[in-house]
Amino acid sequence: MSKESILLIKELTDARGISGYEKEVSVIMERHLESLTNITRDRLGSVIFEKKSGAGNNTPKIMIPGHMDEIGFMVRFVTEEGFIKFIPIGGWYDQVILSQRVIIRTSKGDILGVVGSKPPHIMTKEERSKVLEKKDMFIDVGASSKKEAEEEFGIMPGDPIIPDCPFTPMKNKKLFMAKALDNRVGCALVVDIIKALVKVKHPNIVYGVGTVQEEIGSRGAKTSAFSINPDVCLVAEIGVANDVPGTASDQIIGKLGKGPSISIIDGGMIPNIKLRDLSVSIAKKNKIPMQFTTLTGGGTDGGSVHLNATGVPSLYIAVPIRYIHTHVGIINIDDYENTLKLMLALIKVLDTKTVKGLTA
Repeated sequence: MSKESILLIKELTDARGISGYEKEVSVIMERHLESLTNITRDRLGSVIFEKKSGAGNNTPKIMIPGHMDEIGFMVRFVTEEGFIKFIPIGGWYDQVILSQRVIIRTSKGDILGVVGSKPPHIMTKEERSKVLEKKDMFIDVGASSKKEAEEEFGIMPGDPIIPDCPFTPMKNKKLFMAKALDNRVGCALVVDIIKALVKVKHPNIVYGVGTVQEEIGSRGAKTSAFSINPDVCLVAEIGVANDVPGTASDQIIGKLGKGPSISIIDGGMIPNIKLRDLSVSIAKKNKIPMQFTTLTGGGTDGGSVHLNATGVPSLYIAVPIRYIHTHVGIINIDDYENTLKLMLALIKVLDTKTVKGLTA
């Protein structure tokens, strides 16, 4: 795995960008690709990187969306005592929120805080036996009053709140932990794919897309797909690695270190079967490890893209991650490298004849 890709993932995961506030992430992607592609934006903020073939082909059009937004929170109001009440942005489970560090991005700069609650020592026995709900939590930023929080700290309703967990190597040199692996890993894939294609003649035109607002309904995928009108979509995403204690062997849908996860179904899309089979064939031919995954409880940008216009043959290809939709996830960098290899190999064979055959 190249050091450059690891540094790219670090740069992207350390960036702060919940749904609706993705600008910092798009700036990073643009900096890496501005000399290599034609860059446009849709009016929701998704950034589109057009990479034409050296052979001069303008079709078929291959869309590769990787969503830029991460889950987080938003300031709802400040209490008279200076504590922050918040609402979730994206899917959060109550039990993973409490006692976590967060950053509130304000007009006066970033403010560090911690998610707090009433101490368990003064809870009733019934209260202690239940999972604390988000509505009963707050964020402590060290303010002594509402006036101090708003006027001196600059905290206002609508300010984004971002989990605080920097990209960190683990003892196992192939494993890294970070916030926002969902889906800055997909953004990194978009960048690395386009960089790799600079030296390769591909029989198509590739549109790498950093999409916005995926975590609250794949909204940027819908508008960017309308802008591109793609012939094929390869969703650059993360998948669930649930190879952990408490999961029965027949319930595991993804494992770290076992290669990219190829979706057979998710909550928003059944993939194009021919495209799925083609990806499996290419993985076997190139000796790329892979695994199948199902995600019936969630969806991806593919759910919006595959319904564009008269339909778009689409496939969700994922890098497995442990502990998604929490403050910190874990990635095996080998899985990233093998997902990159698979997507590049697939792009190279998606010529006009092959793409027409996907719906024949």
